[in-house]
Amino acid sequence: MYPRRRHLSPALSLMLFAVTSVFAHVVVPPTQPQVGSSNPVSPEPNTIARPTTTPCTVQLFSEVEFNDYGTRPISYTPQTKCAGPWSKVVLTADFTVTKGIQYDRTAKFFLGQTNIYFGTTAEPDPELSPSWHIEKDVTDLSATFKTAQTGYASIQNIVNATYTGIIYASANLLFYPADAANPAPVVPNEVLPLPETFVNTTTDMQTATLSLPRNVERAYLDVIAQSQASDEFWYTCGPTEYVAYLGCGNSAFRQTQISIDGTPAGIAPVYPWIYTGGIDPYLWEPITGIETLNFKPYRVDLTPFAGVLSDGKPHTVSVGVFNAYTGFDLASNLLVYTDPNSSTTSGAITANTLTLTPPEQVQAYVGTAADGTFSGPIDTYNAQTWMISGYVQTSHGRVDTTIQASNTFKNNQSEEVSSSIDQQLIFQETTQEEQTTTTSSTGVVQTTHQIDYPLTVNFKEANDDNNDGGFYLQSYVKQGKYEYLLGPTGAYPTVTNETVENNVQRNYNAAGVDTLSNDNDHSTFASKNSNLNCSYRSLTAANRVLTGVQTSTDCSMAP
Repeated sequence: MYPRRRHLSPALSLMLFAVTSVFAHVVVPPTQPQVGSSNPVSPEPNTIARPTTTPCTVQLFSEVEFNDYGTRPISYTPQTKCAGPWSKVVLTADFTVTKGIQYDRTAKFFLGQTNIYFGTTAEPDPELSPSWHIEKDVTDLSATFKTAQTGYASIQNIVNATYTGIIYASANLLFYPADAANPAPVVPNEVLPLPETFVNTTTDMQTATLSLPRNVERAYLDVIAQSQASDEFWYTCGPTEYVAYLGCGNSAFRQTQISIDGTPAGIAPVYPWIYTGGIDPYLWEPITGIETLNFKPYRVDLTPFAGVLSDGKPHTVSVGVFNAYTGFDLASNLLVYTDPNSSTTSGAITANTLTLTPPEQVQAYVGTAADGTFSGPIDTYNAQTWMISGYVQTSHGRVDTTIQASNTFKNNQSEEVSSSIDQQLIFQETTQEEQTTTTSSTGVVQTTHQIDYPLTVNFKEANDDNNDGGFYLQSYVKQGKYEYLLGPTGAYPTVTNETVENNVQRNYNAAGVDTLSNDNDHSTFASKNSNLNCSYRSLTAANRVLTGVQTSTDCSMAP
């Protein structure tokens, strides 16, 4: 029947998005979502909480055009008027794409090799030049902003007779000075980036051999693993023997794995980000998938290795993606806290049960035939538990850190491909829990961190029942992100819960003309922090226009 697709083919995209050439620069969208607009919007607030002090603004770049695969330089120089200490540092960026045809593109900003932003762009259409605003709390990268840096912005874009959307962007850093009411937080003393790396197999690695301070007390790795190429829809994959039907192999299981000097050190689950051209572009206008325009890194606690990292020897930190097929773009920053009262610390790993060979189970009950028929369920499951303990001898005594962790991955697929239908139904869930216990002379402190990433996808392409040569496309996606953090400070947990549920059906006649389209979207974001500050936002949309916005700070609506 029709080739299995997760992006619409260029030919069909041309029918959907007629060529229009309109020149535009960056248009800053309204702060709040506007009913009646088709601009991309997420339920998660696109502005973050600010201190009450007046910020000092440093421009990184302004009105820069992205119309090719080249990078654009960033030159950053610390300004005396912006000298710290800072209560908060915020990155802001605004993007606009001109009307016309264009795919979603990956957007990345780096200072030196330190990643300060990672996301994707919205797709335009003949009637819409989408504009959007992002903000990111980059206070933990403060060490990077204390010295002059050269870097670059990358939005690899193609502009020609077919793909006409030109992307423009501007970006600034806002430095909020600290005062009595807005104190400066404790931030990493050093930020050590790993060079951005594209990996295509499990054994490919993002790697850096680093010379670290002699007095490391705590360490964390912020990891972004962006799926691209054949791995863009990794959750639709199955056993490699069925790659001709599914388009990708190595099963539907992926996870990011971290090692230090070859020793397993941590695991970061992969979030199934879906871009605005993913599965069906109509799904994501105007409500985008979760974090589509502004990825959040997963923070891996490497503190048990603090004593090892302080021994004065170079250490190799590596990041890979288990089951990578082709492939993942990796951006990672190592955040190091040092002992302010000692020039050296020491220590060792005392226990480590983590293995980077997870006990994955795959069961496929599919049937194939010479006529191309392919049907049946494919189930993928993985569950791990591990424990890593280590200590560091500091100026205030010995500090022991134990991380006890577990995760699960479940992906249940049902396939049906024949001359009259192409359908893939997926139910997936990724969970991980880490309990960190820190023991020192001042007592015992525990922190619990939990995540849950549910995903449902139903893609169906089938002949019309009246057999007139027409067909219909039906796409349904529901994705979620749940996060729970209790400790080490505050009597209450910090909880966020975000869901996006989008559905679209389109009917085509024998000539490929869309005769009827219908889509309905709904998303919610709810959060509550340890100080019982709450936020809630709900969005609804129909036929590619925002129809409703509800916001509240009432904690009865928080998770």
